[in-house]
Amino acid sequence: MDKSISIFVTGGTFDKEYDEINGQLYFKETHLQEILKLGRCTVPVEIDTLMMIDSLQMTPHHRSRIVDACRTCRHHRIIITHGTDTMVDTAKVLAEAGMDKTIILTGAMIPYKFGSSDGLFNMGCSLSFVQTLPPGVYVAMNGRYFSWDKVRKNRITGIFEEI
Repeated sequence: MDKSISIFVTGGTFDKEYDEINGQLYFKETHLQEILKLGRCTVPVEIDTLMMIDSLQMTPHHRSRIVDACRTCRHHRIIITHGTDTMVDTAKVLAEAGMDKTIILTGAMIPYKFGSSDGLFNMGCSLSFVQTLPPGVYVAMNGRYFSWDKVRKNRITGIFEEI
């Protein structure tokens, strides 16, 4: 069985950078290669940037692109970096597509480039979870994994929790 993992980048806080001139966050490129190198990852991965958007701007068309990428992906283990605000919405769409693959959505509350991001930790957890969980759609945040239909982002604490 193929042990490789596909990582689909969609944007979100995970890959945002800070523009010191105008004081706004923006997207330039994914930081995934740097994160995997820093984590000394030896798992074979293929990274594909599908889009670089804030998840609050994600439309049904964007989610359809994500589903299509997962459906046509030759690997059965997939990680999707995603903005935390609508991560659960995308997880629901993926689950409803009924693929026999292990799909993990993860993200960050603080941009990786800030140096105090939870993104590195969440990616490390996701790499472990995607190799050990059975087929299904999951959200991996804060050192835990959750089934797509039993999780929410607590907007007061900034932590994902089981429902």
